[in-house]
Amino acid sequence: MFDFSFFELMVIGVVALIVIGPERMPKVARTAGLLFGRAQRYVSEVKADINNQLKLEELRKIEADLRAKASTAEHVIIEETRHVEQEFRGAAELATPADTPSQETEAAENPGMPQSLPSAEPPAVESAQLELGLDSARPHQAEASSK
Repeated sequence: MFDFSFFELMVIGVVALIVIGPERMPKVARTAGLLFGRAQRYVSEVKADINNQLKLEELRKIEADLRAKASTAEHVIIEETRHVEQEFRGAAELATPADTPSQETEAAENPGMPQSLPSAEPPAVESAQLELGLDSARPHQAEASSK
């Protein structure tokens, strides 16, 4: 901190010993040490406060930048979802043309015609063996037993 050589410190010590006197020298040295320690702590606290303020300012800038990026990302996502929604609606309109009448309008136009309802029953299976694939094994068994 200070550029004092050992010789300069010795000269200051001798002058202080002569001026202050040997009786009061320990008390003055102790007081000077305490004041010097307080000054060092004060300087280090000021430096820490300045560094904290700089870091806080930097964090505020980063926060503002992140908020701006999040906002633009949110707007981009909203616009993309609106665009996709419009595409789906356009595809839905193309998939269901307004030219073909639905079953309700056909029934209203042709009241005498029975409406075709989808059957609630599944198609009947000819046999349980066919369903399991056992019938295909019978001809092979018959051929094997005849040999």
